[in-house]
Formats: sequence, C-alpha cells, structure tokens
Amino acid sequence: MLPGIIRMTMRLKLYTLLCASFLFLFTSCNQDDDPVPPEAGSKTVLVYIVADNSLASFAKEDVEEMIEGMKLVGSSSCNLLVYQDDRNTPVLFRIAKDKKGNVEKEIIKEYAEQVSTDVSVMKEVMHRAFYEYPADSYGLVYWSHADGWIPYPVTSASTRWIGQDKGAGQDNRMNISDLVTVLDDNMPHFDFIMFDACFMMSVEVAYAVRDYADYYMGCPTENPGPGAPYDKVVPYMFKPGAANQMAEAYFNHYNEKYNGGSGMSNTNWTGGTSVCVVKTDALAELAAVTKQMISEGVDDDNVSLRGKVFDYDARRLSHYEDERQSHVGYYDFSQMMQTLLDDNAYAVWKQAFNASIEYWDTTEMNYSQFAGMFSMKETNGVTHYIPLSLDSQAAAAYRSTAWYTAAGLDKMGW
Repeated sequence: MLPGIIRMTMRLKLYTLLCASFLFLFTSCNQDDDPVPPEAGSKTVLVYIVADNSLASFAKEDVEEMIEGMKLVGSSSCNLLVYQDDRNTPVLFRIAKDKKGNVEKEIIKEYAEQVSTDVSVMKEVMHRAFYEYPADSYGLVYWSHADGWIPYPVTSASTRWIGQDKGAGQDNRMNISDLVTVLDDNMPHFDFIMFDACFMMSVEVAYAVRDYADYYMGCPTENPGPGAPYDKVVPYMFKPGAANQMAEAYFNHYNEKYNGGSGMSNTNWTGGTSVCVVKTDALAELAAVTKQMISEGVDDDNVSLRGKVFDYDARRLSHYEDERQSHVGYYDFSQMMQTLLDDNAYAVWKQAFNASIEYWDTTEMNYSQFAGMFSMKETNGVTHYIPLSLDSQAAAAYRSTAWYTAAGLDKMGW
C-alpha cells in the first residue's frame, strides 16, 4: 500500500502546483497594464495624432470623420485605433463595429500629459496598440505638422519635420531618424505608412522607412488645411490594395471641390491637392540607378540646378522675411534628373522612377498658405533636396541621410 500512497501524494502535490501556477499566470495576465489581447482581427490601423499645436481643432474634426468612415467598413474584425494628443491630455481609443454593426468608440488608455514626439512615448503607444489588437495586417498614419526630411533644429530651415508637440509651453518635434528608431523596435510590418502632414512625399523619407511598409503615401506640397477626408479614406484602409485606393479617394475628394481656389476656406477647400504613393520595394533599385547615372558625370552645380527645377516649397515666395528664411526647397526629383542627364540616360533612370510610383495625381494648381495658388504643371510627385550652401547645417544634415549614401550624391559634391 505504501507505494500507492506515495504516488497519490505526489499527484496531489503536482496538481496543487499546477493550480497555483495557473492562478499566478491568470492573475499576472490580467493586470491593468498588461490586458488580455482580444481575438486577432483581419487588420489594425493606428492613426497617431500629434495635435498639441495649431492643428488641435482639425484633429477633433478628423476623428468625427473617422467614425463616419468606419460605418462603411464591412467587417467587425477591423480595428481603427487612434492616439489623440491635442490641447487635452492624450488618449488611445478604438473605433470599430460591434457584431451588430454599430460603430463604437472604446477608450483603451488615458494618459497623463506627455510629449508625443518622444521616442519612448510613441513606442509605448504602438506596442500597446498592436499587442492588444493583433491582426493579419497593419497600417500606420502619422498626423501632424511636418517638414520632410529636415531635422530639428536646423536654424536655416526649421519649421516642422514630423510631429510638433507644444504642450507645457515647449516646442518638441520628432526627427525622421527618431521615427525609424520607433519602427525598428519590434513593430509589425505595415501595408502602408501614410503621412497626413506637409512636404512628406520626399524620396529621402520614403527611403528611410522603406523596410517597414509596402507602400508610402503623402503629399509633396503643403497639405490642404482640413487634411485627409477620413470619412472617404478610412473605408479603403481595410481593403486589399489599400494605399492606392486611399490616395484615389483622398484626391477625388479635393478634385471634386477644386475651382482654382475661388472662395476657399478650411470648410470649403477649393484650392486642390496632390498626393503620391510609392512602392517601397522599388526604392533600392531607384537608388542604385540614380547612383549609376550620377557617377557617369553631371554638369550642373547645386545653385544653378535649384533655379532650373520645380520647387514645391512656396515659402520662397512669401512676403515675409521669416517665412522665406524657413524655406527648405523640395524639388521635383524627376525634373532634377532630367536636367542633369542626357536623353538616353534619363530614359533609363525614368524607368526605375516609374516602377516606384504606385499612384500620383494633382489638381492643376495647389494652394500654399505662404504664396496662394501656384501651378503644378509638369510635376511628378516625389521631391528631392538640392542644397543651397554646401557648408550649411542643412547640407551637413543631408549628408547623414541613408538616401544620400545610397544614391551616391557625394559624386555631386553635395
């Protein structure tokens, strides 16, 4: 009998140990800071809104548009997550349909006041969002002020880059290198990264984030004041081929209202827009072909080149000195290469460029808050920097970009 008693005692101890272990796991997985993930959905999109600045009122309007847009999304397994930092304390919430088809806004986490352009803050928000709402595919929208690739602070060209948080009387901004640090921290691969911000369709930024998304979407010019029409764009975020359809919906909304800017206001935007989508897997080849063509010899110096190529940055035309001083220069990439190369070389390069463009469209003219309406004739949608002074802060910062190295721009003497 003794061996049987020993076996029974051991089984009881093992059972007790397993129960205790299960109880520990159950309780530890249900802490407030580590919630149990819901059932995986088909797609999760995060809109990261940094609006503790002059755009605060637009953020509230865009959230209402997002709610309207989700009413047209067919599946209850599609999650639209929004991190909103405006003049109020930040909050992360979910907009989604319940199983009865009703659109709900569900608070995920309310935050104390924090700097949303800080790397650690954005990491925490994104990790929480994608951990709690895992899915088969993902999308990311960055919503704020921006100024292309230009880093902060560059005194000769310092307006916005990506993200501006002016909470507590400060002026904090996020550099593209900071964003790359965030994306590189075990984040999911995205179907698309969309920038609802000014001047973000630059080849320098697209190349910097090429490994983290299939498609990159943005405007080469200043955004329309109201930004993306989310009631039109959101339904396409959850469809196959999302980026192309999102861009088309974005453009069509403003193209239908376009009348050359007559009677324009933020509630009646008639000044048009332009939007482009780049295929990121084509950018390595574009960089290689650009480097090859440049290495074969070009004639123009940087100063004269700036005068020959279309510049999407209308700050140069402002009546105010401080605005002209903030001019960076976002030059049409295709026009720049056409100016630099002979016809045969340009034809080879243009094939690689065209292969990288998924979508591009513009109204006849676009609007700039600095210069009013300006022509978009013969533009191609993607911008490239051309330095003015080779010993400037901006030129030194440019030499640190991944695109500068990959495209062999040292051969230009830049």
